Amino acid sequence: MNDDITAFRQELHKYPEVSNDEYNTSERIINFINKYNPDNIIKLGKTGVVFVFTGKENGKTIVFRSELDALPIHEQSGVEYTSVNDYIAHVCGHDGHMAILTGLAQKISENRPTKGRVILLFQPAEELEQGAKEVLEDPEFIKIEPDFIFALHNIPGLEKHQIVLKRGSFTAASKGMTIKLFGKTSHSAEPENGISPANAISQIIKQLHELIGNKSQFQDLTLLTIIHIKMGGISFGTLPGYAEISITLRSFENEDMELLTHHAEKIIKAISKSEKLKCEISYSEAFPASMNNDECVSMVEQSAKQNELNIEFVEKPFKWSEDFGYYSQKYKTCLFGLGAGLLQPQLHNPDYDFPDEIIETGVNVFYTIYKNANTKDAK
Repeated sequence: MNDDITAFRQELHKYPEVSNDEYNTSERIINFINKYNPDNIIKLGKTGVVFVFTGKENGKTIVFRSELDALPIHEQSGVEYTSVNDYIAHVCGHDGHMAILTGLAQKISENRPTKGRVILLFQPAEELEQGAKEVLEDPEFIKIEPDFIFALHNIPGLEKHQIVLKRGSFTAASKGMTIKLFGKTSHSAEPENGISPANAISQIIKQLHELIGNKSQFQDLTLLTIIHIKMGGISFGTLPGYAEISITLRSFENEDMELLTHHAEKIIKAISKSEKLKCEISYSEAFPASMNNDECVSMVEQSAKQNELNIEFVEKPFKWSEDFGYYSQKYKTCLFGLGAGLLQPQLHNPDYDFPDEIIETGVNVFYTIYKNANTKDAK
């Protein structure tokens, strides 16, 4: 890979920024890609940015997307370009994904499109799920009217350079559910004068686990993980009247997520009513499943074969979530995996560092997709 691209990846790694704060990252990207003379640069929201390479004739509009944001994690990789920002680190590989798109810009600048347009999209706030939604709602992006949108994610634990594909759902849907239970506080010596959420919490946990255990009502994998429970404090004279439960819901299929949400709410509301509690249910960090379009999957497969790469079609989606699923609700898309190495630390681990050796592989796969689409008949 071009040393400039590798050095730029390491620079991005050294100066990470969390979701919605990617101002300097965005400026670094703009300054770097400017030298490849894109036909247009469009800013999306506060930090998102799009680079447009336009052909002289009508043709397909192809979008390649990368993420801008890092994670609020203290890095422990030991590399010389370790993050200089305390408790912020590129331990998911978004720095590598950005480097791949900058390498793609470099190659496209040397072989500019004759038909259609190539769009390089650098999207903020993927880790919070809001980034893709806000891009889709941005009037500037709506004007682009993509025909296809492609993205990749590095996959630790798989051989370097391997391409991972799946038709249909590629990553799981997930959402955070927050349950607030309102009872009545009383003296702990007079529990009959209060309304405690304790019994309701016990019943909710039991019945939600029974719900997940009934696999026959779901198409595929569904998970429900209780991540936090809050009730009262260290005050032995007080019976608390308020509680919160935080739960992550996860499923391979969007339809199962709707079903899981419906049944979970029904259980929670019934138990709250029987325990004379008022309840409120809210959601955050909602990621739809990333649904791959068959035509787009075939385009990636063809590109991988032309680059003589090892291809694996997986049977099941990955359990982690990606806000790329929002694009697949509106456009023809494909999210695919790029092997990051058998011994590579896992995503979101403090010792993770994106392997520079696979940057060129990502560039070549994207570039070949672009070349193949660019040589097809104009629409």
